[in-house]
Amino acid sequence: MDQTIPLLIGGLIIFVYSIFQLSEVMKDAFSEPAKEFVKKSTSNIFIAILVGTIITILLDSSSAVIIMTIVFVNAKLLSFRQTMGIVMGANIGTTISSQIIALNVGKYSIIPLLIGLILLFSSKKENPKQIGNILFFFGLLFFGLFIMENSVVPLAESEVFEQWIAKLENPIHGALIGGLVTLIIQSSSATIGIAITLGKQDLIGIAGGIAVMLGAELGTCSDTLIATIRGSRDAIKTGLFHLFYSLVTTVVGLLFFHPFVAFIKEISLGQSIEHHIANAHVIFNILGVIIFLPFVSLIEMSMNRLIPPKKVVV
Repeated sequence: MDQTIPLLIGGLIIFVYSIFQLSEVMKDAFSEPAKEFVKKSTSNIFIAILVGTIITILLDSSSAVIIMTIVFVNAKLLSFRQTMGIVMGANIGTTISSQIIALNVGKYSIIPLLIGLILLFSSKKENPKQIGNILFFFGLLFFGLFIMENSVVPLAESEVFEQWIAKLENPIHGALIGGLVTLIIQSSSATIGIAITLGKQDLIGIAGGIAVMLGAELGTCSDTLIATIRGSRDAIKTGLFHLFYSLVTTVVGLLFFHPFVAFIKEISLGQSIEHHIANAHVIFNILGVIIFLPFVSLIEMSMNRLIPPKKVVV
């Protein structure tokens, strides 16, 4: 029990570091093709959603995709309407990482770590080195998960931890904790990863894990809002839309929390707690897009009224 907290924090540091490094490596490998793909392939809202989803899967970071989108808007390469689709797609794309985390991949982390290291040190060409980098940080991410999974096992015997976790079953408490943790570590994937890790050891219930996930969805807006500082009016609209989208979907998720949890239990029958949480993450974000799609034009018009184009003084 004495080693639990240091190991948990150590595993979390490795996990969060791997997420950020993997995002940077992916950006180096795919950012230029991704930029061209985004510019050419966002002609309507449905294509923009698909593009946002694909690019987020490739870059492994919804925040990176939304910030990149804000940069494009500032450069007048995208319209505000196009960014709305990309933002919604990015929220779907980020759910892939929770499905990967839910798999029991931690014990196999040594394989991508070793292959990655061999490619990094044995190859002089750029492409194999990039592949080595990606494999290495995927392995490191899985290793961080492995440490966290094993570090929390003794917590099952702690009455204090049991009482604290019980509070997460309250959707408001769970969402607040999820949002706060995401604000601190600046990664919704890491927050949801923690919830899934606790689920693997039966230390958190399905309802508690889903509540934390809802809070993480809202907490991830902070860095994109910061990216809009001193940006164009369309860039500010993009940041505000991301906040509005996350706020509305989170509130709707909390209002219909118990029916949603029951629905997830129904479709995930026979699966483990971690898969329930990961499935909830996917379904929640797909439903969010479905809810918002009919109101895209209305939201665009409202945002344009709220932040009108700057008047040109002749």
